[in-house]
Amino acid sequence: MTIDKSLRRKGRLVRSRNVLKRGERIAQMKFEDRWEEGQSPFGLAKTRVVKAAVGKKKKKVKEEDDTKEETEST
Repeated sequence: MTIDKSLRRKGRLVRSRNVLKRGERIAQMKFEDRWEEGQSPFGLAKTRVVKAAVGKKKKKVKEEDDTKEETEST
């Protein structure tokens, strides 16, 4: 059975997942120096999933607006 087009999400492979596969967890633990060679791949410790935050664009404030506010406040 296929999923309806209205229920599909765009870029679903791009978003970060909250559950990692065993190999990904081992790679993350190696990166954090928490993995020892010869350790059992079963019963792994929890690993934190780093979510990539998309930066929001800041609105540009015109210098003219700043100078008007300074003159009004004085």
